[in-house]
Amino acid sequence: MEALTASRRLVVKIGSALLVDRKTGDLRRDWLAAIAEDIAEQKAAGKDVILVSSGSIALGRGLLGLPQTTLPLEQAQAAAACGQIRLAHAWAEALARHGLITAQVLVTLEDSADRRRYLNARATLATLLSHGAVPIVNENDTVATDEIRYGDNDRLAAQIAVTTGADLLILLSDVDGLYTGNPGSDPQAQRLATVNDITPQIEAMAGDAGSGLSKGGMKTKVMAAKTAMASGCAMVIMHGAADHPLARLRDGAPHTLFVADMDPHAARKRWIAAMKSQGTLIIDAGATQALARGKSLLPAGLTRVEGTFGRGDPVTLRAPDGTTLGQGLARYTAAEARQIAGHHSAEIEQILGYPGRAVLVHRDDMAL
Repeated sequence: MEALTASRRLVVKIGSALLVDRKTGDLRRDWLAAIAEDIAEQKAAGKDVILVSSGSIALGRGLLGLPQTTLPLEQAQAAAACGQIRLAHAWAEALARHGLITAQVLVTLEDSADRRRYLNARATLATLLSHGAVPIVNENDTVATDEIRYGDNDRLAAQIAVTTGADLLILLSDVDGLYTGNPGSDPQAQRLATVNDITPQIEAMAGDAGSGLSKGGMKTKVMAAKTAMASGCAMVIMHGAADHPLARLRDGAPHTLFVADMDPHAARKRWIAAMKSQGTLIIDAGATQALARGKSLLPAGLTRVEGTFGRGDPVTLRAPDGTTLGQGLARYTAAEARQIAGHHSAEIEQILGYPGRAVLVHRDDMAL
């Protein structure tokens, strides 16, 4: 499959029904070992891989002897607390056989709604990927309530794809793609090989049917596709229950591909450029030239700060003669920026009294 072969950063969403045997409540260990081989193959090809893995509640349910029915909130959180340990250990063990390091990242909806927490999560994931680790992301069901939860891991996976700038999101499902109707009841229903735009007709094709262990249906998958595509990330829905799903996708297994009309980098630049500026950074001639060469803005190149803004807010970048160069996301507040303006990055900790970031505006966070 060309989209998989060409991708540089993958997010793979794995549902509970794929990881956990519904009858026994235990892990499907052979399947887990097989997909670990797939992940190792992708890593060996030089790709970043992030997993969004369900399964903590399903595993904990079995450990605590809870029924296979909808659980009250307190029981679901208790099941997640027990199951999350086992789930993380299982992933770490399976990937360690291939020399891969895993990292557990638990998030809630608030972590993407709150700007500072979103930036922290983005920085942590970027650092993990830069060190070759495979982040295992899950919603923090131990503390999340209905008011502060994503609700399903399709939505979470799309948000993680956007957060990390992934170019391909793969949803491993119990169906092999999006159909024109319900294939279980409509013999005329046909699978769509490619979707280029989420139209009302496409949304109408999505149903809500899901398995007994998972929360998502096709409707949530189409919503995830809309989020991913808008950020330059293509998305695939495919049947994931058989061993080696990523290898099968590579070899042409049936699927539906939702096509993004631009790459994640370009989509992020467009998003930054469209934001309302909260302040202005006036930089010197040397920094102006550095930005033109694709460099980040360092505190040493800053001469003046205008306005009041927080970390992560959009700011206008201006040359010494007043020319607007573009817009970027500040990694310091306005007050901090004023303190470190004109200073070398090595001096930041001494000036602020705590360790800081080396750059004021990173090149990935600029639209010039």
